[in-house]
Amino acid sequence: MLKVLSPYDQTLIKEIPLDGIAEVEKALTTAYRLFQNQEKWIPAHERIAVLEKVVGIMQERIEELAQLAAQEGGKPLVDSRVEVVRAINGVKIAAEQIGQLKGSQIPMGLTKTSENRIAFTTREPIGVVASISAFNHPLNLIIHQVITAFAAGCPVIIKPALTTPLSCLALIAILKEAGVQEDWCQVVICEDEIAEKLATDKRVNYLSFIGSAKVGWYLKSKLSVGTSCALEHGGAAPVIVEKDAEFDVMLPALLKGGFYHAGQVCVSVQKVFVHESICNEVANQLAELANKLMVGNPMDEKTEVGPLILPKEVDRIEGWVNEAIDSGAELLCGGKRISDTCYEPTVLLNPPAKAKVSTMEIFGPIVCVYSYTERREAIKLANSLDVHFQAAVFTKDLDVALDTVKRLNAAAVMVNDHTAFRVDWMPFGGRDASGIGVGGIQYSMHEMTRVKLMVIKSAVL
Repeated sequence: MLKVLSPYDQTLIKEIPLDGIAEVEKALTTAYRLFQNQEKWIPAHERIAVLEKVVGIMQERIEELAQLAAQEGGKPLVDSRVEVVRAINGVKIAAEQIGQLKGSQIPMGLTKTSENRIAFTTREPIGVVASISAFNHPLNLIIHQVITAFAAGCPVIIKPALTTPLSCLALIAILKEAGVQEDWCQVVICEDEIAEKLATDKRVNYLSFIGSAKVGWYLKSKLSVGTSCALEHGGAAPVIVEKDAEFDVMLPALLKGGFYHAGQVCVSVQKVFVHESICNEVANQLAELANKLMVGNPMDEKTEVGPLILPKEVDRIEGWVNEAIDSGAELLCGGKRISDTCYEPTVLLNPPAKAKVSTMEIFGPIVCVYSYTERREAIKLANSLDVHFQAAVFTKDLDVALDTVKRLNAAAVMVNDHTAFRVDWMPFGGRDASGIGVGGIQYSMHEMTRVKLMVIKSAVL
């Protein structure tokens, strides 16, 4: 049995059965048979109708779903409510985008050999989708990995994070309530070794993975021939702050981007490079704001920063911060564990270049501020790691902003906003070690289909 524990106080929320290899094999067999029988494919209008019902059910249960997500994932309730609203909007987008899964006409008659022909493409479901999810957005990530597959016409098997499986189970139950037959969207609650067998099975046509780079790239190396994939890993989310940055805009953005969900977001603000003329002022004011954040029980309406997902993550963060301080970083606020599960929001000034907080994804409530003299040198440092996801620049100068956007190696660059900004209809995904493939509702749906070309030859054309 799997014990799902509250990340805040480690109390038991629920026990659920763990699936083994037999259950995974059954799920694969069922999904594969379903896809092979085109008579069982769900027409577009029926998929749209189901998703519209899902939206209605979810809207009636916003508070219930938010309470569940906050309880099992540790994201403060105020933020979990936002996640549920986002998830509902994601379902709406998927329903709307079903009609955009279409092909186009291919010109013929451009050469003598292509005369008397008409050609066009259509898009078909790619096949069985296996989705492996992460803990940090226990409902919205499932929307991006299950609803997209269903909307694209694919049978999907979802393996949620073992720390946060309950929101996933709740969504699958809502899908069934809305009329989706059980075989189209299946859940397996299993250990990583068994999840590997799911991901790498030859009957899987598409793997959607959200999690660590180490696991993601390993799974990609083991995929069966012909299996497509999307991997979403993490980054160090660099920010460039020029000397003309607007403090009233920049500081609240850095605070939100750095400490939202205790920094447990793949695009959390982590490395802030600030022009030397304002660096100390920015760092100290950010520390003052961070020091006022309410840390504690995610179920408390006043909580702004909740726990880390596991006690061992607090141990890791504590070790990394201590290493940075011992090697020369200036501690401006925080720097201590509050409990076995919570860590103080922390701001470090000028950590050494080789410290773990400077070279690895922190994934915790830590923001590092670095002073720079020349902007291009700061950009060079920002680009120096092998992870490149989202980045940001704060400046009033349009030319500087555009030049910085051009030079930063990132999949997305926010101008005068924090690195963690996202809406669910925009393209989202890392490059280089940070991942492969493009997320976002309609982008994922597109990746979960494939093109078929039809060429018709006729003497009358």
